[in-house]
Amino acid sequence: MSVKKNTPKRSPVKAEAETPASAQSAVARRSAETELRTLVAKFAPEHVKLVEAMRRSLRKRLPTAHEVVYEYRDFCVISYSPNEHGYEGVLVIRASVDGVKLYFNNGKELPDPAKLLQGSGKQTRWTNVEGASTLARPEVVSLIDEALARNLVPFAQDGRGSVVIRSTTAKKRAQKGSA
Repeated sequence: MSVKKNTPKRSPVKAEAETPASAQSAVARRSAETELRTLVAKFAPEHVKLVEAMRRSLRKRLPTAHEVVYEYRDFCVISYSPNEHGYEGVLVIRASVDGVKLYFNNGKELPDPAKLLQGSGKQTRWTNVEGASTLARPEVVSLIDEALARNLVPFAQDGRGSVVIRSTTAKKRAQKGSA
Protein backbone atom coordinates (compact mmCIF):
# COMPACT_ATOMS: atom_id res chain seq x y z
CA MET A 1 0.00 0.00 0.00
CA SER A 2 1.40 3.37 -0.97
CA VAL A 3 0.93 6.49 1.06
CA LYS A 4 0.32 9.73 -0.78
CA LYS A 5 2.47 12.52 0.55
CA ASN A 6 1.00 15.95 1.00
CA THR A 7 3.37 18.28 -0.70
CA PRO A 8 2.78 21.96 -0.15
CA LYS A 9 1.99 24.06 -3.22
CA ARG A 10 4.96 26.03 -4.38
CA SER A 11 4.60 29.66 -5.17
CA PRO A 12 6.49 31.03 -8.13
CA VAL A 13 10.03 32.00 -7.24
CA LYS A 14 11.02 35.46 -8.34
CA ALA A 15 14.26 35.72 -10.22
CA GLU A 16 17.02 37.83 -8.75
CA ALA A 17 16.83 41.48 -9.66
CA GLU A 18 18.50 42.50 -12.85
CA THR A 19 21.81 44.24 -12.49
CA PRO A 20 21.47 48.01 -12.68
CA ALA A 21 19.93 49.02 -15.98
CA SER A 22 22.38 49.11 -18.83
CA ALA A 23 24.26 52.31 -19.38
CA GLN A 24 23.22 53.27 -22.89
CA SER A 25 25.47 55.92 -24.36
CA ALA A 26 23.99 59.36 -24.96
CA VAL A 27 24.60 59.00 -28.69
CA ALA A 28 22.88 55.60 -28.84
CA ARG A 29 19.93 56.90 -26.80
CA ARG A 30 19.50 59.96 -29.06
CA SER A 31 19.64 57.74 -32.13
CA ALA A 32 17.07 55.31 -30.71
CA GLU A 33 14.81 58.18 -29.60
CA THR A 34 14.97 59.70 -33.09
CA GLU A 35 14.10 56.37 -34.69
CA LEU A 36 11.24 55.83 -32.23
CA ARG A 37 9.82 59.30 -32.95
CA THR A 38 10.00 58.51 -36.69
CA LEU A 39 8.11 55.22 -36.18
CA VAL A 40 5.35 56.91 -34.16
CA ALA A 41 5.15 60.01 -36.39
CA LYS A 42 3.20 58.11 -39.06
CA PHE A 43 0.12 58.10 -36.82
CA ALA A 44 -2.36 60.92 -36.20
CA PRO A 45 -0.92 63.90 -34.26
CA GLU A 46 -3.20 63.24 -31.27
CA HIS A 47 -1.92 59.64 -31.12
CA VAL A 48 1.69 60.85 -31.27
CA LYS A 49 1.07 63.22 -28.35
CA LEU A 50 -0.67 60.47 -26.40
CA VAL A 51 2.21 58.02 -26.93
CA GLU A 52 4.68 60.69 -25.77
CA ALA A 53 2.60 61.40 -22.65
CA MET A 54 2.27 57.69 -21.88
CA ARG A 55 6.03 57.19 -22.29
CA ARG A 56 6.73 60.05 -19.87
CA SER A 57 4.30 58.59 -17.34
CA LEU A 58 5.61 55.02 -17.60
CA ARG A 59 9.27 56.12 -17.53
CA LYS A 60 8.55 58.15 -14.40
CA ARG A 61 6.92 55.10 -12.85
CA LEU A 62 9.55 52.64 -14.11
CA PRO A 63 12.83 54.57 -14.56
CA THR A 64 14.95 51.42 -14.93
CA ALA A 65 12.65 49.76 -17.47
CA HIS A 66 13.98 49.17 -20.94
CA GLU A 67 11.73 50.44 -23.70
CA VAL A 68 11.90 47.72 -26.33
CA VAL A 69 10.36 48.96 -29.58
CA TYR A 70 8.93 46.81 -32.35
CA GLU A 71 7.66 48.21 -35.63
CA TYR A 72 5.12 46.27 -37.62
CA ARG A 73 3.50 47.23 -40.88
CA ASP A 74 0.42 48.85 -39.36
CA PHE A 75 1.42 49.52 -35.77
CA CYS A 76 4.25 50.08 -33.34
CA VAL A 77 4.68 48.67 -29.82
CA ILE A 78 6.85 49.78 -26.91
CA SER A 79 7.39 47.09 -24.29
CA TYR A 80 8.42 48.10 -20.74
CA SER A 81 10.74 45.33 -19.69
CA PRO A 82 13.20 44.67 -16.84
CA ASN A 83 15.77 43.77 -19.51
CA GLU A 84 16.29 44.20 -23.24
CA HIS A 85 13.95 41.30 -24.05
CA GLY A 86 10.54 42.67 -24.98
CA TYR A 87 8.82 39.37 -24.25
CA GLU A 88 9.60 39.83 -20.54
CA GLY A 89 7.89 43.20 -20.56
CA VAL A 90 5.05 43.86 -18.18
CA LEU A 91 3.32 46.73 -19.96
CA VAL A 92 3.14 47.63 -23.63
CA ILE A 93 2.04 50.74 -25.47
CA ARG A 94 0.53 49.89 -28.85
CA ALA A 95 0.05 52.71 -31.35
CA SER A 96 -1.84 52.30 -34.61
CA VAL A 97 -4.11 54.27 -36.90
CA ASP A 98 -7.01 52.97 -34.76
CA GLY A 99 -5.67 54.54 -31.57
CA VAL A 100 -3.46 53.86 -28.59
CA LYS A 101 -3.83 50.93 -26.21
CA LEU A 102 -2.11 49.81 -23.04
CA TYR A 103 -1.41 46.08 -22.99
CA PHE A 104 -0.77 43.95 -19.92
CA ASN A 105 1.36 40.94 -20.85
CA ASN A 106 -0.16 38.77 -18.13
CA GLY A 107 -3.50 40.52 -18.17
CA LYS A 108 -5.55 37.33 -18.16
CA GLU A 109 -4.44 36.73 -14.56
CA LEU A 110 -5.10 40.25 -13.27
CA PRO A 111 -8.09 41.06 -11.09
CA ASP A 112 -10.24 43.49 -13.06
CA PRO A 113 -13.31 44.48 -11.03
CA ALA A 114 -13.93 47.53 -13.28
CA LYS A 115 -13.93 45.25 -16.37
CA LEU A 116 -11.47 47.46 -18.27
CA LEU A 117 -9.40 44.71 -19.84
CA GLN A 118 -10.32 43.46 -23.27
CA GLY A 119 -9.11 40.60 -25.42
CA SER A 120 -9.31 36.85 -25.32
CA GLY A 121 -5.74 35.70 -25.94
CA LYS A 122 -3.93 33.14 -23.81
CA GLN A 123 -2.31 35.77 -21.60
CA THR A 124 -2.42 39.35 -22.91
CA ARG A 125 -5.21 41.85 -22.25
CA TRP A 126 -5.51 45.52 -23.19
CA THR A 127 -7.42 48.68 -22.49
CA ASN A 128 -8.03 51.67 -24.76
CA VAL A 129 -6.26 54.86 -23.76
CA GLU A 130 -8.33 57.91 -24.65
CA GLY A 131 -6.02 60.46 -23.03
CA ALA A 132 -2.96 60.78 -20.83
CA SER A 133 -5.23 60.97 -17.78
CA THR A 134 -6.30 57.34 -18.38
CA LEU A 135 -3.08 56.14 -16.74
CA ALA A 136 -3.93 58.12 -13.59
CA ARG A 137 -7.40 56.58 -13.16
CA PRO A 138 -7.46 54.56 -9.90
CA GLU A 139 -8.64 51.37 -11.61
CA VAL A 140 -5.84 51.61 -14.21
CA VAL A 141 -3.26 52.41 -11.52
CA SER A 142 -4.49 49.33 -9.67
CA LEU A 143 -4.05 47.14 -12.78
CA ILE A 144 -0.52 48.49 -13.32
CA ASP A 145 0.35 47.95 -9.63
CA GLU A 146 -0.92 44.39 -9.75
CA ALA A 147 0.88 43.62 -13.03
CA LEU A 148 4.17 44.89 -11.57
CA ALA A 149 3.66 42.98 -8.31
CA ARG A 150 3.08 39.73 -10.23
CA ASN A 151 6.05 40.16 -12.55
CA LEU A 152 8.56 37.35 -12.03
CA VAL A 153 11.56 39.28 -13.37
CA PRO A 154 12.07 42.33 -11.15
CA PHE A 155 13.21 45.69 -12.42
CA ALA A 156 16.60 47.04 -11.37
CA GLN A 157 16.56 49.24 -8.27
CA ASP A 158 18.67 51.97 -9.80
CA GLY A 159 20.03 53.10 -13.12
CA ARG A 160 18.24 54.06 -16.29
CA GLY A 161 16.72 51.72 -18.84
CA SER A 162 17.69 51.89 -22.47
CA VAL A 163 15.64 52.41 -25.62
CA VAL A 164 16.08 49.41 -27.91
CA ILE A 165 14.72 49.35 -31.45
CA ARG A 166 13.82 45.93 -32.79
CA SER A 167 12.19 46.89 -36.08
CA THR A 168 10.67 43.72 -37.51
CA THR A 169 9.38 45.45 -40.66
CA ALA A 170 12.81 46.76 -41.58
CA LYS A 171 14.30 43.28 -41.08
CA LYS A 172 11.67 41.73 -43.37
CA ARG A 173 12.30 44.38 -46.03
CA ALA A 174 16.06 43.70 -45.84
CA GLN A 175 15.51 39.95 -46.09
CA LYS A 176 13.17 40.37 -49.06
CA GLY A 177 15.66 42.61 -50.85
CA SER A 178 18.52 40.11 -50.46
CA ALA A 179 16.50 37.12 -51.64
